[in-house]
Amino acid sequence: MTSTEAPSRSWVLPLCWSAVLLDGFDLVVLGTVLPVLLAGHVWNMTAADATVVSTIGLVGMTVGSLTLGTLNESLGRRRVLIFSVTVFSVFTLLCALAPSAFVFGLLRFLAGLGLGGCVPTAITLASEHYERSGRPGTATTAVMSGYHVGAMATALLGILLIGPLGWQAMFVVGALPALVLVPLMIRYLPDSVAPAQRSRSSIKAALAVLFRGRMMGVSIAFWVTSFMGLILVYGLNTWLPEIMRQAGYPLGASLGLLLTLNFGGVAGLLVAGVVADRVGIKPATLGWFVVAAVMLALLSIKLPSVALYVAVFLSGSFVFSAQVLVYAYTTRAYPPDARATGLGWTAGIGRIGGICGPLLGGLLLTAGIVYPWGFYAFAVVAALAAIAVGVLNTVSRLPAPTVDQAGATVETSNQS
Repeated sequence: MTSTEAPSRSWVLPLCWSAVLLDGFDLVVLGTVLPVLLAGHVWNMTAADATVVSTIGLVGMTVGSLTLGTLNESLGRRRVLIFSVTVFSVFTLLCALAPSAFVFGLLRFLAGLGLGGCVPTAITLASEHYERSGRPGTATTAVMSGYHVGAMATALLGILLIGPLGWQAMFVVGALPALVLVPLMIRYLPDSVAPAQRSRSSIKAALAVLFRGRMMGVSIAFWVTSFMGLILVYGLNTWLPEIMRQAGYPLGASLGLLLTLNFGGVAGLLVAGVVADRVGIKPATLGWFVVAAVMLALLSIKLPSVALYVAVFLSGSFVFSAQVLVYAYTTRAYPPDARATGLGWTAGIGRIGGICGPLLGGLLLTAGIVYPWGFYAFAVVAALAAIAVGVLNTVSRLPAPTVDQAGATVETSNQS
C-alpha cells in the first residue's frame, strides 16, 4: 500500500495525539471554571451543584467508553475516533451558551459521550500501528502525553482568559481546534492494521473474550485498577485549585499548581513508556502507583513554595502516567479482535472511579475538611491501585483467548 493509495502511518501519532489533547482540555476545564462559577454565584451554583455537574459529565464518558469502545470492532477505529472528536467538540462549544446549571450539566453529559470514546480508540489505534516495532508502550504514552498537554494548556488559558473574557471563553477555545482536526483526520488518518470483522458477531465474540473463563479475572483486575487510577486523575484535576484555595493560596497560584500537576504528567509519560518497554509493563505500573501514593501523602504537609511545586510536579508525574500504563497493559493483555473492546471497558468502568473522584472531593469540601484530608484520601486510593496491580500480575499470567474468524475463541499464550 503506497502513500498515494492510503493515509500514511506517519499521521497516526500526531492525529491521535491531537484528539487526546482536546480530551485533556476537557479534563481540566471544569477545574478552572468551577471556582469562578462558585465565587460569582453563576446560576446560584452551590458546591453540591458543582459536584452534580462534574459527575454527570463523567457518566456520559462512562457510557461513551463502553458503547463506542465496543463499536470499534464493527465500525473501525478511524470512524469511531472521528465521530468522538466531532461530538465532544460540538457540545463543548454549546457549553459557553448554557442558560442554566441544568442545561450546562446536560451539555456536559452529551460531550462526555464523545469524550468517552476518544481515549480508548486513539490508544488502540496508535498501539496497533506500532506493535510490530516493539514500541506499543511508548506509542501509548506518547499519545497520552497529549492528554496532559491539553490539561496544561487549559490551566494556562484559565489564567490568561477567564479574567478578561469570562469563563465562557474556555469552552469556545476548547472546541475551535476541531474545525481543523476533523478534516485532517478524514483526509489522513488510516484505520487499524489489525484485522477487523465488520459484523455484529465480531462484537459478540469480542465481549465473550472479556467475560469467558480465566480472562474474567484479568478483566476484573483491570477494571479495579482503572477505577482507582481515575479517582486520582479526575479528583485532582477537578478539585486541586479549590483544595489549594482552601489551604490559603490565591486562585492564580492554585491554577499554577494545576498547570504544574499536568506538566509533571507529561514529563512522567515521556519516561513511563520507555521504562515499561524496557523493564516490563507489570513492574512499571506497580512502581508508579506506589510512588504516587507517597507523593500524594506528602502534599498534605505545609511545604515551602518551591518544595510544594516540586511535590505537585512529581505527583503529576506518577499519578497520571500510572493510569496510562494501565491502558498500555490492557492493550497487551487482549487479542487484536477484542483489544478496543477490552480497553473501552477498562476505561469505561474506570470512569466510574472518575465519577467518584470529584464526588469524594466535593464531599470533603462540603464537610470543610478537603485540606489536608483530601490528599490523605487520594494517597489511600493510590495504594489500593497498587494492590490491584499486584493481583493483576498474578491472574494475567494465565493464557488469553483470541478470536478466530468464525467468532470462536482459541487459547493462546498471553504476552502481557
